[in-house]
Amino acid sequence: ASFWAEEDSPCFIPACLESYEEPIDGKIYVMYHGTDRKSAASIRRNGFLQSGKKRMLGRGVYVSRDIQKASRYPLKLPPNQRVVLKLRVNVGKVKKIDRQHHPLQKTWHYHGYDTAWVPPSCGMVPSGLEEDCVWDPDRIKVVDILPAQCDDYDDDDDEY
Repeated sequence: ASFWAEEDSPCFIPACLESYEEPIDGKIYVMYHGTDRKSAASIRRNGFLQSGKKRMLGRGVYVSRDIQKASRYPLKLPPNQRVVLKLRVNVGKVKKIDRQHHPLQKTWHYHGYDTAWVPPSCGMVPSGLEEDCVWDPDRIKVVDILPAQCDDYDDDDDEY
């Protein structure tokens, strides 16, 4: 099954979604992922790998519709060494995880969901910015590599 059939249509327009709006099942959204230059080149060439299961939402690829959030990563790197991958993400079936210790917090994929969505300001992440975890890396296409958008912010311990 092609996750990208909708995108291949001549009338495709990517969904525009503010980060406070819940993603709609089966839609394709622009999202972002912060990384370093070397990793960005590897991801562009070979695609994403799932992160480990100890992360906040378990295994998957962590992304955000908020470019400011993505620009903070990797937290340990100085801002001038960070880049942001602009992505198209087919979210598939989405599960909202809006509190710590949610019963599906790390097992959402095993209940038929393709993406877990943490809404902004729900207490799950210190920054209060939204994030998403996509199970299948094939649901993600790299569109561009951008410089990180550097704000004057304090690094925090968000999961992303």
